[in-house]
Amino acid sequence: MKRTVNQVHMHFPSCSVNERFARGAVSAFLLMLDPLVTELNDLKTAVSEAVTNAVVHGYRDTLGTVYITVKILEDDTVVVRIRDKGCGIPDVEKAMEPLYTTGGEERAGLGFAVMQSFCDKVQVHSRPGHGTTVTLTKHFTKKPNENAR
Repeated sequence: MKRTVNQVHMHFPSCSVNERFARGAVSAFLLMLDPLVTELNDLKTAVSEAVTNAVVHGYRDTLGTVYITVKILEDDTVVVRIRDKGCGIPDVEKAMEPLYTTGGEERAGLGFAVMQSFCDKVQVHSRPGHGTTVTLTKHFTKKPNENAR
């Protein structure tokens, strides 16, 4: 098991404006890795999708709390866990299919597909009535040391 070298925990109300906060806070924390811009943007997009799912689907028409934990592991792998205590997903496997939507929604249903395309691994655990946890894992490339000769 890889050792955690740094981590941060945060939580905030499930307001749609906080999606931007989450994306910015996660990326600011990861700047210590001196990441490639493309890798950082990929993870920001995946975090944005996961938080939006929690706000829009997890809590639907109610206000709740979104919890995020970000861990940097010793091999520059980043693990981001986004959790809500909302309504949960009855069938995670079905929900992860591209274009899946719940009854009558006008959304495209691409959130999990987007997360999967930008991360090395996406895990979703959910229980109806208890909430959902999305875990995003991405390995960041170590930039060559410009001062090394």
